[in-house]
Amino acid sequence: MHHGRHDDHCGCGMHGHEQGYRRRFLTKAEKTEKLKNYAEELRKELKAVEEKIKELQT
Repeated sequence: MHHGRHDDHCGCGMHGHEQGYRRRFLTKAEKTEKLKNYAEELRKELKAVEEKIKELQT
């Protein structure tokens, strides 16, 4: 799942710690949480799009 974001929250494991080792892979629980958060972002975006469509139709 890639949505164009490459920062501290993108999940690649390459950010956030200047020193020491950081694991590269997410646990199942972490993946699940990230997917739930992503789904919520999509729901919010869909709602905004639907509101814009209604606005344009009136």
